[in-house]
Amino acid sequence: MTYSGAVKIDGPADVHELTDLMISKVAVGPMNNNAYLLRCRATGQQLLIDAANDAATLLTLIGDDGIASVVTTHRHGDHWQALAEVVAATGAVTYAGRYDAEGIPVPTEVLVEDGDTIRVGRIELTARHLVGHTPGSIALVYDDPHGHPHLFTGDCLFPGGVGNTHQDPAAFASLIADVETKLFDRLPDETWVYPGHGDDTTLGAERPQLPAWRERGW
Repeated sequence: MTYSGAVKIDGPADVHELTDLMISKVAVGPMNNNAYLLRCRATGQQLLIDAANDAATLLTLIGDDGIASVVTTHRHGDHWQALAEVVAATGAVTYAGRYDAEGIPVPTEVLVEDGDTIRVGRIELTARHLVGHTPGSIALVYDDPHGHPHLFTGDCLFPGGVGNTHQDPAAFASLIADVETKLFDRLPDETWVYPGHGDDTTLGAERPQLPAWRERGW
């Protein structure tokens, strides 16, 4: 099956099968959050990005193999509603950005800095600290040695714009600068983007809109 990234509440997961990594995407909760299960094909080890809601759906997706870790992209409550239940059921190690961890009620065991490496089996993810949507949001980059990069952006980048900065000019200036310098300036157009809500996109599809985003201020 061809991966599209289009998922809906109570619908099946959409699975992106890469050479070394399987990425399963589901939509959960009243705010239509995306959660992503990453599975190293060589070892079977798994990592969950955002235990956002509906623990039963997430635990079914995880299956009997469990997860080694769960990464929370940022502190907003819609991204961690199922975190306590998922951690209790799996014993997963919790990761979050250093400057958002205090806003997540489940203790963060590993505080993530910009440039840190998070591993799942033989897969390496690079964290990028993006300031503006929250103080400690992180995006995760998988630089696929067999193809283009894959980028998990939380609520910092979507099709059509950066994350909500609540009409705060300083927060918007910070977020757009970080997104440009840490994502668009470092990664190619083919980079596949997996956001915290809604459909996927690519950096190439969004790059031409950057000047318009800066001008409109959101």
